[in-house]
Amino acid sequence: MLSADGENGVAAHPKLLPKRIILIRHGESQGNKDDAAYTVTPDYKIPLTAEGIEQGKRAGWRIRRVLSGGGGDWSVYFYVSPYERTRSTLREMGRAFPRKRVIGVREECRIREQDFGNFQVTERMKVIKETREKFGRFFYRFPEGESAADVFDRVSSFFESLWRDIDMQRLRAAEQQQQHHPMAGDLNLVIVSHGLALRVFMMKWFKWTVEQFERLNNLGNCEFRVMQLGSGGDYSLAVHHSDEEMRAWGLSPEMIEDQTWRASAPRGSWNEKCPWYLDAFFHTHAQEQEDDDQEQDEQDP
Repeated sequence: MLSADGENGVAAHPKLLPKRIILIRHGESQGNKDDAAYTVTPDYKIPLTAEGIEQGKRAGWRIRRVLSGGGGDWSVYFYVSPYERTRSTLREMGRAFPRKRVIGVREECRIREQDFGNFQVTERMKVIKETREKFGRFFYRFPEGESAADVFDRVSSFFESLWRDIDMQRLRAAEQQQQHHPMAGDLNLVIVSHGLALRVFMMKWFKWTVEQFERLNNLGNCEFRVMQLGSGGDYSLAVHHSDEEMRAWGLSPEMIEDQTWRASAPRGSWNEKCPWYLDAFFHTHAQEQEDDDQEQDEQDP
């Protein structure tokens, strides 16, 4: 988990951590509206529809309300996939943000869409996607493309770079230079990417299993998730989002319980009650007494 302590063991002061990390999927694209678009246009060049443009504008204002809702000083830094539909979404979102609030933006290739191959033949892709459903979404690799596991690997690399930006206070330094004031406001990160890449990002961050990933629903166009610092200094979806929302996204009761725990957990702590870490491989608590008795029998002469 990337937390206030960091994966490299270097402690970061909670006041210097971003208050929120917001993950948002691009607006409706021509490919979302008509699969035939992929047969004549490379995936990375697929543009937004008119509705997608409007979605980007509305999403910008919704996110701004989240960032400014608590009052006080705040700033935002953006990471964006290099695809046309994500870049266009960010341009439309940007209309909602005063320039003085934006401390920077970085195009980040590692959060691009899953590669499906160069051009997609409609009938062939239909058969391939049916095969993927049988094989499993996480491990199935598209011919000449990627699997979700491949996306996990490159998102993990981005994850490490993101932590270095936070740990070395690069973003805070940019904020101070841009706004000419001490590092006192709420820093927020917004990642504009694609549905699968964002699900993989959360999988990596919260240490979800492959089985848990498989049950997640894709984000809608310009739908976003708010990962916010809890009172103990850990990030959680439960600070901003309700149990009902998380259930609708495909989180299991155990996953929601873990998010609730993270909302107030002391930074750097480990959720020992998280059932998927132990119960999937070892005996349940009901069997502990039987195991203790057997161990005692083995020790008796």
